[in-house]
Amino acid sequence: MSKIRAVTVDPTVTGRLVLREFDAPNPAPHEALVRVAAISLNRGEVRRSTTAEAGWRPGWDLAGVVETAAADGSGPSQGARVVGLLRFGAWGELVAVPTETLAELPDSVSFAQAATLPVAGLTAYHALLQGGSLLEQPVLITAATGGVGNFAIQLAKLSGARVVAHIRKPEDEAIVKAAGATAVVLGEDLSNDKFGPYHLIAESVGGKVLGDALGLIAPDGVLVSFGTSGGGEVTFNASRFYSLGGAKLYGLILFRELKAVESAAIGLKRLANLVATGQIRTPISIEASWTKVAEVAQQLLDRQYSGKAVLHIAD
Repeated sequence: MSKIRAVTVDPTVTGRLVLREFDAPNPAPHEALVRVAAISLNRGEVRRSTTAEAGWRPGWDLAGVVETAAADGSGPSQGARVVGLLRFGAWGELVAVPTETLAELPDSVSFAQAATLPVAGLTAYHALLQGGSLLEQPVLITAATGGVGNFAIQLAKLSGARVVAHIRKPEDEAIVKAAGATAVVLGEDLSNDKFGPYHLIAESVGGKVLGDALGLIAPDGVLVSFGTSGGGEVTFNASRFYSLGGAKLYGLILFRELKAVESAAIGLKRLANLVATGQIRTPISIEASWTKVAEVAQQLLDRQYSGKAVLHIAD
């Protein structure tokens, strides 16, 4: 059997992430074989790699070319340029991808741009779906300088919302304003926010930020929680929350949304078309070779950059 290279966990080396040889994948009938050109990093898979067992293969986001179309006739044809998503193992030269998580790319969308879309773009997209129509509605995006936050600002602005961005550092204001935010809230304390209440809050910090944000929802509004980078323990004013009437706290796990709401193929096609037409931009902060995966992953954990890191896979 032929061999491919892929990123895997090796606890004995610095950074824990290395390239190793594996057997080439044997796809199921509903899977296409994709020759990967670019990948992007997300905090969730990188965090998992810090404690995962030896041999575990991380990776959610990928973009490349279909080398062998799915045997059942579904999905893109051989030679198609695609963007896709896996639960793990996407960071390899050749991967088997279910066709329900693959979308063809417009010619004008690069592999680097496309690789940022699956987890960050789809998470933002599904979080905003919970708000229904956002036209002229106030929307708060926490952790707004990250990949999800940046996409959420752009998509909310495109939907006609009045977007407020929560940021940690004053120097980040230019980033979120460029993405489309009309105002910013600075620091960890949201209790003195002057822009709420909000029809929709997209929240991924947790801890005190989530507790404060629950007090900023408008009646019949919704707070979508999809991360806890600031801590999992939350204290909030329950009487203030329930007395609003109709306010909701919604927990979002992307892979559940892709089964229950809409397939990744549909959402990725929409996002790629928005990139192609210039309606949204991909917030790429770093581009490097995938041989630098351990270094770039550590930079992500250390918050040394905002936006997305894209790694290119060389032949």
